[in-house]
Amino acid sequence: MASTEPEGDRESLAEGTLISHLLELRTRLVRSATAVAIVAIPCLYFANQLFAFVAQPLLKALPKGATMISISVMGPLMTPFKLALYIALVLAMPYVLYQIWAFIAPGLYKHEKRFATPLLISSVILFYAGIAFAFFAVFPLMFAFFTATAPPGVQMMTDMTQYLDFVLVLFLAFGLAFEIPVAIVLLVWTGLIKIRTLTSNRGYVLLGVFIQAALITPPDVFSMTAMALPMYALYEIGIIMARILAKSKLEARAAEEREGEAKT
Repeated sequence: MASTEPEGDRESLAEGTLISHLLELRTRLVRSATAVAIVAIPCLYFANQLFAFVAQPLLKALPKGATMISISVMGPLMTPFKLALYIALVLAMPYVLYQIWAFIAPGLYKHEKRFATPLLISSVILFYAGIAFAFFAVFPLMFAFFTATAPPGVQMMTDMTQYLDFVLVLFLAFGLAFEIPVAIVLLVWTGLIKIRTLTSNRGYVLLGVFIQAALITPPDVFSMTAMALPMYALYEIGIIMARILAKSKLEARAAEEREGEAKT
């Protein structure tokens, strides 16, 4: 039976829906930007102290009397400023992700919302855990190795801007590496990959994580191993989580189907 709703009314309805979504998206983006700006205010005020804290792993490894330097006129000002903005973004990330979640949640099914919430929380916690692991476990070993391998007559004096760029890359690399369990769960949940495929390719994964760690981390065995082994352990944790959540997903879907049949 043909629809009795005029074509113009349907187009107006679709246009109104699109505009409402765009307005809501703008609201979510403004709130996210405002949150980052609010968090950035104290970070900028304590920018020098934050940089001194982030520089501790290298400063402790330097020989006695050695310090960091700045080869740029604007470096002492802009480098702590840049670090403060990055820290503000990282600290405000849970609220930013919540705004993203609030925007897409209305389009999800009930069982999808139930599983997406713990995944979202887990992804934030794991990202923070990756950064903390890099700072407290990897950096001390890595910088101690670097300073110990300096040739005789060479004094290590690192530029503060280059140091910050270096550690930010490693923070991002370790943060993303710790997202492996979440990525595995999403791949299995969406049906893009089977659990038996993940378990049958463990050897290739172990080789792959060592190759990836060698490409991302500095060329020393300590930092490479410090990144590769946790990555593989997280891979195994992801398989376990995927098995649990996949089973729960099937049970939730079956319960919703039974509920729908009961209503009809």
